[in-house]
Amino acid sequence: MRAVQNYEYTAVPAPRKGKAPRKIKGNEAKFASIITDLMNEMAADGWDYQRAETLPCEERQGLTGKTVKYHTLLIFRREVVLKKPEEVASKAPPVVAVPVAKEAPEPELRPEPVFKRTEPEKKAEPASEGFMTADAKEAETSEK
Repeated sequence: MRAVQNYEYTAVPAPRKGKAPRKIKGNEAKFASIITDLMNEMAADGWDYQRAETLPCEERQGLTGKTVKYHTLLIFRREVVLKKPEEVASKAPPVVAVPVAKEAPEPELRPEPVFKRTEPEKKAEPASEGFMTADAKEAETSEK
């Protein structure tokens, strides 16, 4: 059974200045020393050096201006071994059934309350002349 091979990559900014021990003289030797240290650190983590790339990057300059700067990156890769699905499934832990909680019984449905319209109360008629109602007028005429 052959496993599928893939790679993962990482890009690291290339150092701009050499910060090497004092015993190393000259800018080229210091720069080479710092690159060597960086590559050895990456190799200790399993990364293989692939190449250096110089790529453009648009950056802001001031409030409204833009400028293009070039950045140098060191590209590393390492192998990632992916297993076939059958192999992964055979080593997977067994699936355990989880007990399902019983559903609560549904509450009894009560009938919706029925609202009836009531007739609005009759309003008293506006008072006639002299602020007298019809009953008062009848009483007044009957007295005479």
